[in-house]
Amino acid sequence: MLVLLPPSEGKAASGRGAPLKPESLSLPGLAGARAAVLDELVELCAADEEKARQVLGLSEGLRGEIAKNVELRTAGTRPAGEIYTGVLYDALGLATLQPDARRRARRSLLVFSGLWGAVRVGDRIPSYRCSMGVKLPGLGALGAHWREPMASAVPEAAGDGLVLDLRSSAYAAAWKPKGEVAGRTATVRVLHSQIVDGVEKRSVVSHFNKATKGRLVRDLLTAGAKPTGPGELVEALRDLGYVVEAQAPGRPQKAWELDVVVNQIH
Repeated sequence: MLVLLPPSEGKAASGRGAPLKPESLSLPGLAGARAAVLDELVELCAADEEKARQVLGLSEGLRGEIAKNVELRTAGTRPAGEIYTGVLYDALGLATLQPDARRRARRSLLVFSGLWGAVRVGDRIPSYRCSMGVKLPGLGALGAHWREPMASAVPEAAGDGLVLDLRSSAYAAAWKPKGEVAGRTATVRVLHSQIVDGVEKRSVVSHFNKATKGRLVRDLLTAGAKPTGPGELVEALRDLGYVVEAQAPGRPQKAWELDVVVNQIH
């Protein structure tokens, strides 16, 4: 099973480890595209702080993030699973997983990134600021920049297994499952169920969507679940206590869409 995750906008500080070694990152087929983004991002942030702030969509209070990008090649690194923070990653709790579950996480989790394309949680990277929605002056929109290299890199990483796609829309733009891979891909939507005047009302959860997805992944890793397709994933989640609604798509080469229904917001 390959689990596709979004990154977090805010990130932990760079570590004290050795500087970035691009050749050590997973998915080596992305090396050229990574180098292109890294080069332009560092150059932009070093040359014109105000322009960089506007391009990256940073508020005045986040101006200090630009300095991180200037030092990307020399800053210390730490595992990506420690760099990414926030609601989803807090709920996932990689650091508190048992050793077996942690090994499963290193094998199965793939985090999408505007800068790196995608990395595994064990890949060592510095802290940075560059979302997939950014449009760099030279390379253009990063979502479009990543589509061609991702088209082969992600299916290769997935092999012949299930793909559980938990990305947000901005990161989903960088790779869309096609053909046979789409048929074994499942996306997840989290719905909050409430009874209002005796009638059930459902709404799409926003902030808490991330927490539910983080807990869901943690539970799958902890249980050692090994679903080989979307149908088996539905059963695995139900066995773990989740309320899941799903229908097989009308044609074979189309992703499954799963609704996870929650009645409590944590």
